[in-house]
Amino acid sequence: MASIAEALANWAADLEPGPDDLALAQRSLLDTAAVALAARGDPLAGIAAGLPDAARWAAVGHVLDFDDLHVDSTTHISVVTVPAVLAVGGDARAYLAGAGVMARLGTALGWSHYSAGWHATCTAGAPAAAVAAGTAWGLPAERLATAMALAVPAAGGVQNAFGTHGKSLQVGFAAQAGVRAAQLARAGATADPAALDAWLELVGGSGELDLSGPAVPGGLAIKVYPCCYAMQRPIAALREVRHQVRGPVRAVRVRTPEATVKPLIHDRPTTGLEGKFSLPYAVATALLDDYPDFAAFTDEAVRRTEAQALLRQVRLEHTPGADGLLTGEVDIEVEHDGPTLHVRLAQPPGAPSRPPTDAELGEKFAACGADVPDLLADADWASVRDLLRRTFPRAT
Repeated sequence: MASIAEALANWAADLEPGPDDLALAQRSLLDTAAVALAARGDPLAGIAAGLPDAARWAAVGHVLDFDDLHVDSTTHISVVTVPAVLAVGGDARAYLAGAGVMARLGTALGWSHYSAGWHATCTAGAPAAAVAAGTAWGLPAERLATAMALAVPAAGGVQNAFGTHGKSLQVGFAAQAGVRAAQLARAGATADPAALDAWLELVGGSGELDLSGPAVPGGLAIKVYPCCYAMQRPIAALREVRHQVRGPVRAVRVRTPEATVKPLIHDRPTTGLEGKFSLPYAVATALLDDYPDFAAFTDEAVRRTEAQALLRQVRLEHTPGADGLLTGEVDIEVEHDGPTLHVRLAQPPGAPSRPPTDAELGEKFAACGADVPDLLADADWASVRDLLRRTFPRAT
């Protein structure tokens, strides 16, 4: 019986992308590049300047937490695989091979893996980046399986890093680990593909794979707000009623399945990064800000007196459902000087079932920088690679 690494490697080597797959790859390339360009002024751009290309570009592409997400696997697929592909001169097919492996490996790891505190973007990301880079170099299935096994020692990352630079840096480490593993496999290094099976069991994965369907099963969710995906739904729900709020808010009750708020580990955030992983701050920015954009997630915005006061009015109640960030629905009540407001929402804007329009994507790209839409007009993999090299040169 083939190992999991061999099964995934054979799938990746045989991949023949269809038009829908290629359209997803192009959108992922542009979305990842736009979000990275938005981080040009972020302190992490300087901190990570000495890292290799894949690590550097993945770190800056994730620090704003505005990059896409594969909901079923709870992984940020593109911010790992796009930089890995760009770093080695790959194209859309290499991206889709890595993205498809990451989606399936992350799904096999399962919700129990994520809920235990692992950062699945990193654990599933390192082997997937190995496939992405190896595919770009034309490695056969046997070598791709070896590359995945060689990436196992670096397949780590934990949720305790959320709200710090550690989160985006460990994503960068995963991308670079995959490139390094593919380089070693390309050079002839040996490894037992069954190492991936053993690792999967050790970290609580099921080992069940579904190799059918499109390259990225279920598609990708595009973020509308620059914060953790677990905050997208409550923010979107509250924005539907925020203009009806009269006077001071006395209480906000949020009912949602426990799984949907698992990454939101900061109840009393005091920095912008912590605010990106805070349910109470999701409530605060949704009610206080006309649009929760980058300015809403600065240290100053999170420390606003009115925001800190609102944090203390939020009460969370868990409802049944425990297997993903979009399980069930969010149900929110707001007590204020008027009648109690009540809103429910199942699928936020940008979810796979509510894909963004071209106009919405254009608005997002413009929010990432006034020049970003022009920089990405007619962009392909080679031009984006050159753009990132100019924008984020490696420090010597």
